[in-house]
Amino acid sequence: MELTKWEPFREMEDVFERFSRPLGWHHRFGQELARPGNWVPCVDISETDKEFVIKAEIPDISKEEVKVTVENGVLSFRGERKQEKEEKGKKFHRIERYYGSFCRSFSLPDNVDESKIDASFKDGMLELTIPKTETKKPKSIEVVVK
Repeated sequence: MELTKWEPFREMEDVFERFSRPLGWHHRFGQELARPGNWVPCVDISETDKEFVIKAEIPDISKEEVKVTVENGVLSFRGERKQEKEEKGKKFHRIERYYGSFCRSFSLPDNVDESKIDASFKDGMLELTIPKTETKKPKSIEVVVK
């Protein structure tokens, strides 16, 4: 019989992974971080008086590989980062980046102009500018009770 070293942290990692995978959460504890289809780009969302801005980090992808859509008040962007294949004479010692398909979606507020959304892509950064519309001022209507 062979003795196996007990690794309590590895067991905790396995439990966390089993419960978090269906929720789409990612963990960074162990060495098996690069799993296909298991990532979403990080985003920053900011707001000014005139617009909302979403910035997403999507390195190693060309702008032609990113698709941005707006449908029923939901802004989405999707794409795929392909994993490098091992080449002859080149071996990987560690792979920590995520690969595979990704999709991020955001519900848009009512005060934006969906037809004027602007997207730019430079140096692995997708920037979406969503202009606001004029907010309608609430008007008061008096109803006469009879």
